[in-house]
Amino acid sequence: MQILDGKALSQKIEQKVKQGVALLKEETSRTPGLAVILVGQDPASAAYVNMKKKACDRVGFYSVSHEMPEDISQDAIENTISMMNKNPNIDGILVQLPLPPQIDTTKILELVDPAKDVDGFHPFNVGRLVTNLDGFVPCTPLGVMELLAEYNIDVKGKNCVIVGASNIVGKPMAALLLNAEATVEVCHIHTDDLKKHTLNADMIFVGVGVINLITEDMVKEDVVIVDIGVSRTAEGKLVGDVDFENVSKKSSYITPSPGGVGPMTIAMLLSNTLKAAQANTKEKS
Repeated sequence: MQILDGKALSQKIEQKVKQGVALLKEETSRTPGLAVILVGQDPASAAYVNMKKKACDRVGFYSVSHEMPEDISQDAIENTISMMNKNPNIDGILVQLPLPPQIDTTKILELVDPAKDVDGFHPFNVGRLVTNLDGFVPCTPLGVMELLAEYNIDVKGKNCVIVGASNIVGKPMAALLLNAEATVEVCHIHTDDLKKHTLNADMIFVGVGVINLITEDMVKEDVVIVDIGVSRTAEGKLVGDVDFENVSKKSSYITPSPGGVGPMTIAMLLSNTLKAAQANTKEKS
């Protein structure tokens, strides 16, 4: 069993981005800019935004956070996004989800300029992903593919089971795997007998936030496990969706949680923002 170390790879990617930023500054005197919108006081979201801010500082980005109250109006968020769409110093716009119930999330995500959509959530970029064209890909599934590539794990022809069908992780993960010529099955909350599906999988990608959802009896020998879920136990410990201790005994490769996919998400956000800045610079030249 080998650990897929997302923390180590994310540091390598950060170094690459840092070099890319230095080169861009040298050639164009331009600093990549990332703007984040955070609504409300959700501690997990606030912690995540703080991690993103620190990562931006490490690689030399300009970053700004728009922190808004929980009772913010739709118009106020829309006006902020419109302002950032027009701001030439901002290359990437990230709306931290979830948004409060009074906000139309779809409308907000559609308002972000697709060229600044470094989260890859705009329908334009979703469409390009599904049709295997270049665009911005959601950071978590993109990070998973980078992690597999780092360890020379080829998905071509493999039976891949994705557990979870969210727009942020499950669906784009399925599209990326299909583009890489894997055989893909997506399971979700209404799937009957999950074990029946996971037992035949060469690779399992799970991200639903249910502690110990995937157990040793649900996987075959030498399976590759990518645990995208994250939850906090009653004791306050961060864990994934996989019973790591027991499932790891049957795995050829497995991600830890935390320390597996999480750091890769932020690394790919940095990578996407640099890509946006480079494209932005080319457009203006």
